[in-house]
Amino acid sequence: MVLDTLTEDTLLGGRVRLLQPRTGLRAGLDAVLLAAAIPARPGQCVLEGGCGTGAVFLSLMARVPELRVVAVEREPALAALARDNAGRNGWADRVEVLQGDIADPALLAGRRFDHGFANPPYWPGGTLPPGRLRRAATHEDHGPPLADWARALAAPLAHRGSVTFVLPASRFAEAASALHGAQCGGVALLPLWPRAGQPARRVLVQARLRGRQPDWLSPGLVLHEEGGWTAAANAVLRDGAALPPRQPG
Repeated sequence: MVLDTLTEDTLLGGRVRLLQPRTGLRAGLDAVLLAAAIPARPGQCVLEGGCGTGAVFLSLMARVPELRVVAVEREPALAALARDNAGRNGWADRVEVLQGDIADPALLAGRRFDHGFANPPYWPGGTLPPGRLRRAATHEDHGPPLADWARALAAPLAHRGSVTFVLPASRFAEAASALHGAQCGGVALLPLWPRAGQPARRVLVQARLRGRQPDWLSPGLVLHEEGGWTAAANAVLRDGAALPPRQPG
């Protein structure tokens, strides 16, 4: 498969450089917000499932120094582009991109990670968008179901490691069930409000392997106000601030 014409874009106010296809599914808001929610600390090792061109792990590395990343991508052309983007940002020596299926248990055998995360295919079926890459990135018919994503990301985690998803708000109950089924607890739901008083369209869902805290609801993040982004959203999207979807303690 040959990718169409590429564009060079930036994230986090220019802190991340990203080559990506000109058409089809392009990285942006969801990738940066997901990266902001991962509770990684300097020097840890993290796992991304379905990394695409690398926008999420690159945004995370821009925020948290000295991370080591293993990313899995099924499409060979996107996996190659993710490797190129890691080098473009000066992090090739700390990023390993594996070409394969995240649901294949042999792919990550013997490895351990502090955190796992993904922006998985989010629609269960229906009318498919044009373009094979876009279908693979957005529709479960072209990849494992959400429960399999949760199990695949949780299985290689160290004790109390976290799993984080960004998903449509309509799937938060399914995500919580999938995480519980993968032996993760203390599920945190962080709504992403388009504007104050409007229903959330996207949510961040996070849990800890064998976590014992009760599930809980975060106040969430309001993205827009009159005149543009809110100050809180700007802090995340431009300045690389972390989101706090975790219960204190």
